[in-house]
Amino acid sequence: MGIGVLYAMAAGLMWGLVFIGPLLLPEYPAALQSFGRYLAFGLITLPIAWMDRRQLRLLSKSDWIEALKLAAVGNILYYLCLASAIQRSGAPLPTMLIGTLPVVIAITANYRNAQRDGSIAWRRMLPSLLIIFAGVACVNSVEIAALQAASDKDIQTYIVGGLFALVAVACWTWYPLRNADWLRHHPDRNPRVWASAQGVATLPLALLGYLGLWIYMSVSGQDFSMPFGPRPQYFITLMLIIGLFASWLGTMCWNQASQRLPTNLAGQLIVFETLAALAYAFILSKRMPEPMVLLGIILLIVGVVTALRVKPQAIH
Repeated sequence: MGIGVLYAMAAGLMWGLVFIGPLLLPEYPAALQSFGRYLAFGLITLPIAWMDRRQLRLLSKSDWIEALKLAAVGNILYYLCLASAIQRSGAPLPTMLIGTLPVVIAITANYRNAQRDGSIAWRRMLPSLLIIFAGVACVNSVEIAALQAASDKDIQTYIVGGLFALVAVACWTWYPLRNADWLRHHPDRNPRVWASAQGVATLPLALLGYLGLWIYMSVSGQDFSMPFGPRPQYFITLMLIIGLFASWLGTMCWNQASQRLPTNLAGQLIVFETLAALAYAFILSKRMPEPMVLLGIILLIVGVVTALRVKPQAIH
């Protein structure tokens, strides 16, 4: 279990990188960043998949269909919504909404996987749930206050960004549950190979999406220099870095954690992603978090630590 927690921490630290991509490329459409990241992920996976080709051949048709579903929802749709949210609302709001995933996944897993992973009494979950939502409220109060003097359009943009973030939360509530199902049902399979399978499944989806976006932007007459935008070297380098660390290596570490930990415990450890994302965002902006944001971060940590102290009870 200790090794599983370390793998979850490593995954979170690398996943935090995806939150600063939209901030570093504000002039790039969210869809281009999403397809670009996963196109890089798929291309990086190809030589790794070649080395794992013998084990990949052991996967059945249903396994590949599952990998394709996970790639579509947990990779492309999730990051498309997340990047859209960050570009519209800034980093703190989407980061803190994603920060509710530990509790959301724990509650969902408590309903769904109680027989397999054990159950937690709902009254024992309530304290951590309330603490984490209080943290989200603290951060959002700072963001909304900054928009009070803005136009209605800016406030609407902020709200739309929040809605995109909620869709991202839904995608990444579904993904770890389904991913853990496969890993727990195949304990003899290497989690690294499953990460490679998802990379291979992601590649055609990302390629089709990238080409479709290119055609759409050309037909609609948008003033954007495709295929790599106004800063091609910077864009390509950043997509490769995120594709390698946040996508392949992060997925591999998460698979290792998912195979070792109960889902309602592993899900709570996504807090490492939230904390890493907030730290990277404030480092990038070269400023300290406001007192209310800092209070929100502290509440988030306290809430998840409180949740971790509640252990699932086996159902007999």
